[in-house]
Amino acid sequence: QVQVVESGGGLVQAGGSLRLSCTASGLTFDDYIMGWFRQAPGKEREGVSCISRSGHYTFYPDSVKGRFTISRDNAKNTMYLQTNSLKPEDTAKYYCGAVRTLYDGCYINPGRYNFWGQGTQVTVSS
Repeated sequence: QVQVVESGGGLVQAGGSLRLSCTASGLTFDDYIMGWFRQAPGKEREGVSCISRSGHYTFYPDSVKGRFTISRDNAKNTMYLQTNSLKPEDTAKYYCGAVRTLYDGCYINPGRYNFWGQGTQVTVSS
């Protein structure tokens, strides 16, 4: 069965950086659009970034554009999120999502994804 596992979260001071990883198994990785999402207590899950199957197309909402970078290594079945200049408002549990599709782009809407990991906590102190 398809499994995705996130890692790399932690506690960091404002302005710091973290590199999150998401490793998938039980699937043909380059058949899947991948995305990073986050959810803070009492808030809805929101898209942080997404990446196309080939890795050639990426998307970022304004809230993280210029600070976060998504990438993937299809040979390693792994996706990454480099987070820089972290702010306290970035504090949340970060999730990796996967969806199998022929679409040559990516989705930032979490409702389009059907496989999820358990999440990794990112806490940014001020």
